[in-house]
Amino acid sequence: MSVRAAVVGLGWAGRELWLPRLRTHPDFDLVAVVDPDPAARAAVGAATGTPAHPGPAVLDARSVDLAVVAVPNHLHTEVATDLLGRGVAVFLEKPVCLSSTEADTLAAAERAGGVLLAGSAARHRADVRELAALLPDLGRIRHVDLAWVRARGVPRAGGWFTRRTEAGGGALLDLGWHLLDTLTALLGPSPVRQAVGATSDDFLNAGEWSAAWRRERPAAALTGDVEDTARGFLLREDGVSVSLHTSWASHAARDLSLIRIEGSAGTAELRCTFGFSPNRQPESVLTLTREGATRRLPVPAEPVGAEYGRQLDGLPALLADPAGRGRAIAEARTTVRLMERLYASARTHHDGPSEGAYQRTTSR
Repeated sequence: MSVRAAVVGLGWAGRELWLPRLRTHPDFDLVAVVDPDPAARAAVGAATGTPAHPGPAVLDARSVDLAVVAVPNHLHTEVATDLLGRGVAVFLEKPVCLSSTEADTLAAAERAGGVLLAGSAARHRADVRELAALLPDLGRIRHVDLAWVRARGVPRAGGWFTRRTEAGGGALLDLGWHLLDTLTALLGPSPVRQAVGATSDDFLNAGEWSAAWRRERPAAALTGDVEDTARGFLLREDGVSVSLHTSWASHAARDLSLIRIEGSAGTAELRCTFGFSPNRQPESVLTLTREGATRRLPVPAEPVGAEYGRQLDGLPALLADPAGRGRAIAEARTTVRLMERLYASARTHHDGPSEGAYQRTTSR
């Protein structure tokens, strides 16, 4: 039986990522869309014939099995909590929450109602899976380099994505969530003993650095106050050190996503481009280096964005698994606590606008 799904939020993610995939996936039946903007509702309703509503109050466990929530970051917890409280299962786009306090709120709502599932695409990529298959050949893992650095990719400069009261943070929260989630998928969870972070905002309020693929014009007044670049260094309890670098814009020629895993018996490296930027690496390149010799390994070719469809493939089983309750929020709580530590570290060493990027959520 098909999963009856609704999309809550018709911004870029709801409109471009989830609507087309839910409409064509054999395991789902798109039964409703929700957005407060009349124009957005009218456009989607006319194009798809799907019932469109101004708010999620019309959704309950009798009418929908799953709500895909793709609203602005600061509304994630509010909207998800409301739906969970009415017994609706929620698939929540990253970042799942913006603070430890919000994580606690979501956990309480899930205990009393519907199950919470978390969206994070990178771990579902075919090239990441091939990288994971190399881990047994690397011996004891010692260090991991994680990076997602765009050439030009500030998401709608001056829009909600660049305002900390609505986004919660900048490139670290946006791109770093994917990287840290992928790290957990590869190595498993581990408490972080030490975390040091630094942020900057050299490109944020210059419109020419906006993300062209989002087809959104920069706002008339560029007043973003989050970071466009963040760097961090982590030391996990299991002894693995991690270097983290996220940036919405840089002086690089192409967007690069990098995962390099160094072990006692070898080093595996994946160079690719996560996401939908057209300014991509030509192809995914996976290499294994041992004793001075580097060997390139084959990587399956797949369409851009295939990892989002792969997430949907697994959702019906997750919905049916009673052991999955609490899993998503436990992982999200670990990630958001680490974000809080990195932003707090950055604030102690930086006096520019981005030093307050996470102050709203850590000062509650």
